[in-house]
Amino acid sequence: MSTTELDDSGADPFDAIVDAPFDSALSERYLVYALSTITARSLPDLRDGLKPVHRRLLWAMRQLKLDPNSAFKKSARVVGDVIGKYHPHGDASVYDAMVRLAQDFALRYPLVEGQGNFGNIDGDNAAAYRYTEARLTRTALRLMEGLDEGTVEFVPTYNGEEEEPEIFPGLFPNLLANGASGIAVGMATNIPSHNVAEIVDATLEVIDNPHVEHARLMELFKGPDFATGGVVAESAETIAAAYETGRGSFRVRGRFHAAEADKAEDREAGIERLGGGQWQLVISEIPYQVQKGKLIEQIAQAIADKKLPILEDVRDESDEKIRIVLVPRSRNVDPELLKESIYKLTDLETRFGLNLNVLDHTRTPMVMGLKELLDNWIVSQIDILQRRSQHRLDQIARRLELVEGYIIAFLNLDRVIEIIRYEDDPKAVMMAEFKLTDRQAEAILNMRLRSLRKLEEMQLRQERDELLKEQDELEKLLSSPARQRTRLKRDLNALRKEYAEDTPLGARRTTIAEAAPAVEFSMDAMIEKAPITVILSQRGWVRGATGHLPLDQEWKFKEGDGPAFVLHAQTTDKLLLAADNGRFYTLGADKLPGARGFGEPVRNTLDIEAEANIVAVIVHKPGQRLLLAATTGKGFAATTDELLAETRKGRQVVNLKDKAKLVVVRPIEATHDHVAVVGDNRKLVVFNLEELPDLARGQGVTLQRYRDGGLSDATTFKLDEGLSWTMGGKEGRTRTEGDMWQWKVARGGAGRMPPQGFPRDNRFG
Repeated sequence: MSTTELDDSGADPFDAIVDAPFDSALSERYLVYALSTITARSLPDLRDGLKPVHRRLLWAMRQLKLDPNSAFKKSARVVGDVIGKYHPHGDASVYDAMVRLAQDFALRYPLVEGQGNFGNIDGDNAAAYRYTEARLTRTALRLMEGLDEGTVEFVPTYNGEEEEPEIFPGLFPNLLANGASGIAVGMATNIPSHNVAEIVDATLEVIDNPHVEHARLMELFKGPDFATGGVVAESAETIAAAYETGRGSFRVRGRFHAAEADKAEDREAGIERLGGGQWQLVISEIPYQVQKGKLIEQIAQAIADKKLPILEDVRDESDEKIRIVLVPRSRNVDPELLKESIYKLTDLETRFGLNLNVLDHTRTPMVMGLKELLDNWIVSQIDILQRRSQHRLDQIARRLELVEGYIIAFLNLDRVIEIIRYEDDPKAVMMAEFKLTDRQAEAILNMRLRSLRKLEEMQLRQERDELLKEQDELEKLLSSPARQRTRLKRDLNALRKEYAEDTPLGARRTTIAEAAPAVEFSMDAMIEKAPITVILSQRGWVRGATGHLPLDQEWKFKEGDGPAFVLHAQTTDKLLLAADNGRFYTLGADKLPGARGFGEPVRNTLDIEAEANIVAVIVHKPGQRLLLAATTGKGFAATTDELLAETRKGRQVVNLKDKAKLVVVRPIEATHDHVAVVGDNRKLVVFNLEELPDLARGQGVTLQRYRDGGLSDATTFKLDEGLSWTMGGKEGRTRTEGDMWQWKVARGGAGRMPPQGFPRDNRFG
């Protein structure tokens, strides 16, 4: 007998094992997980704009009777009910979702009213749920209106013990009003909040004209209306294109506004005049989802990193309203340039990506344009209206049945009393004699004696007439799509009055305004111009001394190190560093460390190969030409504008083979017309500068031909003035040879021995 234990039914549990390929089994299970994430966690339902966790939170609060007129209850009570009855997930995630529903800077129309610390726009977290209290807002009640009127289906909770609504039936357009964001498996959604009055206007237009053009809708539906205000700095065309397809993005900026400024133009520009020509800028609103504390840190860091030298200080003077004060370095700073620089360097300008990805009535995820979204929402609201009407009709029919029975009883009151007093089975006798239904007979038997007044009969007849009238109206409503649309329009207009533009909650907060042409903004413009002396040592240590100091003065270096390059520059200059491997690097002169110490290794800033040596340091001047030559005797001319590198890795300019090195990097003066080249073999050649090609990158052309050795040095000069070179000795005298015709040949010649007195190191100095 097998040692395998049998279960209670006598079957071998191993018989239930299915032999299946691992990849298909895994893919099936992952697909189930993905669909669960999409439909039951991350994407909102277009009908009520809620995800399951938010719907369950509001439902639990309704069950706890936390309406706006009742007392607050601890958030822990709500979270406990939600995770215990409806949403078997972590308490932290459920409480975080609840906190967001209560934050007026997160939700345009909050659905939960919080009491206690529910976090703030600085980015601080809410207090623990044992400290905070909550109840529903009137907007949440609007969203849940009709739950008791048969408008939606109820589904069993996860354990089957209770029921919860599939969606909320209220007329409040929560999906567009409050927006949503979420990341599922393979898809995401990101919907901004909008103004309810504008949503209603667009919806009414679609009801009146089902074939309305998108352009007409966008005249009514302006675009996002964020909880934190701000400015959407995009054109109407860009916004319209995004809402037509359901995908796009908007630039969202903070608002500069100085409420206490005297002049209207200063108030709108956010400028506060302080007297003596001094002024400061005031930020009154920040972009949606940007933490105020983080924004101020970014501005302060930009000041510390000298990226904003035109800004002196930033102060947070906020109370319940945001007030961030920017103090310029001087009164001569252009306010628009300062604003533009803050936009570019910090999160005062962000980009909000629109992705109208929602679940339709079949729980299928779809990216919809505005028109399609409103069409679907109208269909869902018409369905809810029909369900509510049918539910009310059923209630009327049941009540009419009882009222008719009561009236029969009053008409035959003495006989009814007689039957009840003397018959053994009064119910059956009454049903047979007066043709009553079972419910009518039971209701008559349950009537109280005090109800047998004449007044009651009159009230019953009046109630019957009213019920019949209401029944007739509802039947007409259900049989007429036009009446249904009219009823929906009437209800929407009533909603619009509650959230009109002149109400505190309904007033538009975000301005839609195409940004004015940007003030030309460059980081170089942010650098304060000042003279410096650049010192680069033989071992690659660089520093910048303030002022233009004598180039031949003594400098301190580490032991075993010495000067390699010393030159004058401005802090606004770019330095071009040429390595002997043919690569050029760019270094901002403002980035140089001070000259109090030995500086810093230039390789900390630039990715220069360990075996490469720096052969030249040039101050970049727009349009400046350079002579580049390698030991192979090849070279070309290049413009410094084409040598600037954007990254630490530099730019490969001179292509070299084998062990060749770049040895010459010299500026070409505008008046020069000839090139002089000398080789290791001490032969000199001179040719026209016109024969030297201008390249952005390459090996170049042959400047001088060699049998042995290679190129030692090269320079350019003006033939009429002669060729000059530096003599040896401490005096550093310069000698000029005027008659150079005997060395002048075509480019690529071998050359001949140089004039008498040419330096023994074969260099022009």
